[in-house]
Amino acid sequence: MMKLNVRYFGLVAEAAGKQQEILEFSEGVSAAELLTQLVKKYHIPDAESVQVAVNQNLDKNAVLKDGDEVALLPPFAGG
Repeated sequence: MMKLNVRYFGLVAEAAGKQQEILEFSEGVSAAELLTQLVKKYHIPDAESVQVAVNQNLDKNAVLKDGDEVALLPPFAGG
């Protein structure tokens, strides 16, 4: 098992009811698979627009490793 530091922002944090947590997963899980599981667990709205950053790099295809920081980022308005 590996431990991941998962951080939530904006609407994702509101859906999860928290800004951060430590989760345990089996080795070899991708960031996209983690996102899918968390969307189901927390009923995250507009999930297809959520970006995943692994150790501050946007990459849904990254294979996660023990100790990684994963951030779930909702769409941001800007210009």
